[in-house]
Amino acid sequence: MRLEPKMQDPLSRIRNFEEVSLGFTEEEAILEAKRCRLCGICVKGCPVNIDIPGFIKEIQEKNFRESIDIIRKYSVLPAVCGRVCPVENQCESQCIYNKKGEAINIGALERYVADLISEKPEISIDENGKSVGIVGSGPAGLTAAFELRKAGFTVTVYEALHKPGGVLRYGIPNFRLPDSIVDKEINYLLSMGVNFKLNFLVGKTIFLKELLNLHDGLLLATGAGLPGQLNIPGENGGQVFLANEFLTRMNLMHAYEFPKYHTPIRIPKKAVVIGGGNVAMDCARVARRLGAEVILAYRREEKDMPARRDERIHAKEEGVQFFTLTNPSEIILDEKGLVKGIKLEKMKIIGIDEKGRNKIEGTAQYFDVDCDMVIVAIGQRPNKIIQENSEGLVFDDHGLIKVDENLRSSNPKIWAAGDIVTGAATVILAMGEAKKASANMIKSLLN
Repeated sequence: MRLEPKMQDPLSRIRNFEEVSLGFTEEEAILEAKRCRLCGICVKGCPVNIDIPGFIKEIQEKNFRESIDIIRKYSVLPAVCGRVCPVENQCESQCIYNKKGEAINIGALERYVADLISEKPEISIDENGKSVGIVGSGPAGLTAAFELRKAGFTVTVYEALHKPGGVLRYGIPNFRLPDSIVDKEINYLLSMGVNFKLNFLVGKTIFLKELLNLHDGLLLATGAGLPGQLNIPGENGGQVFLANEFLTRMNLMHAYEFPKYHTPIRIPKKAVVIGGGNVAMDCARVARRLGAEVILAYRREEKDMPARRDERIHAKEEGVQFFTLTNPSEIILDEKGLVKGIKLEKMKIIGIDEKGRNKIEGTAQYFDVDCDMVIVAIGQRPNKIIQENSEGLVFDDHGLIKVDENLRSSNPKIWAAGDIVTGAATVILAMGEAKKASANMIKSLLN
């Protein structure tokens, strides 16, 4: 039978921002690892092609050092991926035990060895005399920094915010991914000689064409940090937050620790979160920890939600109410321009769309919900700063950089990877794209 790590009790964890999952004990990790038949089918589902049976076999034999060393050949972020990877849709979906709903708990095993072995292997680097710049320090940027530095490049990562990590730091709450874990992985890159320039906004601090003069090649990994909007009446009212701002205030600026951190936020009594992805779940669960009653409104059914199954379960355990087949039509403001409610329209299913989800339409049946905060979490797209300062690069209608099969842009010195290419996706998919882009940069710049 599949083992799951112990969790904080829901009634306790909604009063703190400590990690929800307590992780495996050694005994639990070994028991779960020994269930694995080491067939290797699961590797097909891993975007970075980790030798999963290899690292699990070492856990079976209590060789934890060897286990994490295997993972680190493929991934610079094992402690991160062991926590936030959507394994149920990737490696675990391929597991032969999955038909019984008892796939090997690959994510929890990866987390266990990553947390257990804190020291990192020393990597011998043969300098090649070439320099590369990476714009963005999220999962794609960090992965590319690792791959390119291993290959002997001088690597400089340019980050717009005051701490590196990108979405790992400002977009994912500490109860899912603690800052200390992000710091540990970044410190490894620092020990390898990767340079980080912080508070450095390419397109404002320096133009892209100037940055090109400093390096032999560039990788753009700026992500998709511009949130989607509802375009409904009342959206610009007070106490209406876009998900990015809300999570950045909480995660990066520690608003939940006011007045220790001087980032005040008005504590809601009742919040409505719009959306059904992981970001929406994060917003809803953060609002619960602020003490609010929380409703999550999603226009389709729960089975259509992009959010991970575990995140939906945890949100419900913590008291988040799901209003499915509902869509916002207006945010109701009081005389001071502050949120006092939201008007929701009931939706109905009329078929299946091209992605296999329920196709829906409005019913013109509305109902109001009283609330004093609305958080909009309906998707993200790339910021236009790069596009507006990138003469010669080609973008599509969604603001995504157009690249060839090698992830090279229309400028032969510039590659791109992650959400700036694919649109908002997962941490591990961004890492997989960054590995591919890095391999092609290495091949091109060293020939």
